[in-house]
Amino acid sequence: MNAGPAIVADPGGSDAPEPAFRSIFLAGAPRFAREAFGPVAAFYVGLKFGNLAAGIVLATVVGIAVDLYERRRGTAGALALVSVAFVLVQAVVGLVADSAVVYLAQPVIVSAIWGFANIGSAMIGRPLAGVFADAWYPFPPTVRESHTYRRVFGIESIVWGLYLLGRSAIRMGVLATGSIGAFVAVQFTTGFPFTIALVAWSVWYATRCFERSTEWDEAGTTGGVSELPASR
Repeated sequence: MNAGPAIVADPGGSDAPEPAFRSIFLAGAPRFAREAFGPVAAFYVGLKFGNLAAGIVLATVVGIAVDLYERRRGTAGALALVSVAFVLVQAVVGLVADSAVVYLAQPVIVSAIWGFANIGSAMIGRPLAGVFADAWYPFPPTVRESHTYRRVFGIESIVWGLYLLGRSAIRMGVLATGSIGAFVAVQFTTGFPFTIALVAWSVWYATRCFERSTEWDEAGTTGGVSELPASR
């Protein structure tokens, strides 16, 4: 097996950790679960035990709390402010419309937009999957500009894009019936098992492809990438 960029050296002399499947997955999966399911669960609890406004406020508080928590841990990334802004806009629109359907439909529409964006980003060679991967592992500029990086995360962007489009279509169809309980059930059944499986596949596929890439065999240590035996 060929060695990929197992250790990445920065100009300051510090090294990034070896990109092993277990360490990356365990570091990123809990964060993904918090961001994906925390606000929706909070909304449903607030709606059931209070009213629409209580559900929206509770989901907004949880969403912002998650973002602030990630910022304090230094893992928020460039999308943190966008995420907080969307949480606030979603809350305002839901409260003004006084409709749970309108409130819940917004992230479904945004999810579909992300689906198209993922596929489009892969087509132009700037895969969005790489942006999220950078929040889980500190790829240096040399690696981000490589053919291996664009190919690996381009494929992952297409897979994620198709999943997001399909899931959005299903959720919007259920939401059109007006049943909030059914929507929450579909939200979790089409979300948790599939997203965890996709996250696991994404991490495994990326680490496997980088380990097997011969791109850095030819480059040696040029560009700040040094090679070690591939992780097991």
